Amino acid sequence: MRILALDIGGGTQDLLLFDSALPPEGCFKLVMPAPTQIAAGAIGEATRRRQALALGGVTMGGGAVTGAIRDHLAAGLAAYATPAAARTCDDDLEAVAAMGVTIVAEEELAKLRGAAPITLRDLNWPTIAGAFAAFGLGLDCDALAVAALDHGEAHPGMSDRLFRFQHLRQTVEREPHLAALAYRPDRLPPYLTRLRAIAASAPADLPLLLMDTGAAAALGAVDDPAVRRHRARLHLNLGNMHTLGFLMEGESILGLFEHHTGRMSRGKLEGLLGAFAAGRLTNEEVFADHGHGAFMLSSPPAHPFLAVTGPRRGLLADRQPCNPRGQLERPHFAAPYGDMMMAGCWGLVRALAWHYLAFREDIEKALDTQTSY
Repeated sequence: MRILALDIGGGTQDLLLFDSALPPEGCFKLVMPAPTQIAAGAIGEATRRRQALALGGVTMGGGAVTGAIRDHLAAGLAAYATPAAARTCDDDLEAVAAMGVTIVAEEELAKLRGAAPITLRDLNWPTIAGAFAAFGLGLDCDALAVAALDHGEAHPGMSDRLFRFQHLRQTVEREPHLAALAYRPDRLPPYLTRLRAIAASAPADLPLLLMDTGAAAALGAVDDPAVRRHRARLHLNLGNMHTLGFLMEGESILGLFEHHTGRMSRGKLEGLLGAFAAGRLTNEEVFADHGHGAFMLSSPPAHPFLAVTGPRRGLLADRQPCNPRGQLERPHFAAPYGDMMMAGCWGLVRALAWHYLAFREDIEKALDTQTSY
């Protein structure tokens, strides 16, 4: 059995070609620039050439793309976008138009002369297939699993941060398991527009799973033996854009917080972790600091094992064993099957086994563990 797992972050996209016939450490993998970084680079090149933008494709992650479009407009250059592409910047098309982007139909976009055509999409299947083919590997997979952070289409006048965190909380309250933040396409909430666009870009004949990036990394970290040995855990994923923490008791989520990594210093992060581990971190406190929020479903465990993943984990490098209230030990930098960057991909493989019973036995046999669901 072969599964392509793709974890799309703000800085990189991490690809794992899981093959049940190989040992996990021997599965093939790539770490490449994130789709948002690639698209932002193309927009920046058009800005340097003083060309207008002709943005087509589908809705993708904003971040670097929105920033590059704003820089382009600030340089006095025009930008045209189809409605689907324009929603990369904001689900409210009036707000995108107010930025200075001209919304046009696809047929109008095709008629523009002299503009730089840029296709927006998070999942570029032909490029991925071509990259593997260059090394003699065909993507004749049995399934595809993709993780990305989706703020969701917020109600008019509602904060994107608030809307996303309400979605996370409601999902976890219904089913406090990391794999509950993954979806088969037919069960994907309609407001998760980024994940829906990824689903539309995927090959129609492949079983597909879509998941939140932070939950994927936390689930994948459990395949690190040092993490698996502890029942009480705090999973922290320090991504390039977002910081997400889960308090866990076995497989159950007890609490969750999310903030922006760009607002973190070492001192602030340690303070947040200490308050979170003690059950004192409030939703209002995090949101007021321009984060997403925090909640606890039940009392936190004493002295949870701190498992850290993500490309910004250096924020906790050489951290001393305790914080002012002594809730946390020194962090363990989780590296499932020897590679921290693949944590999200291994979480996707695990979540696929949770959602597709037909794959469960082969996945668990290949990973040489048994997980109760």
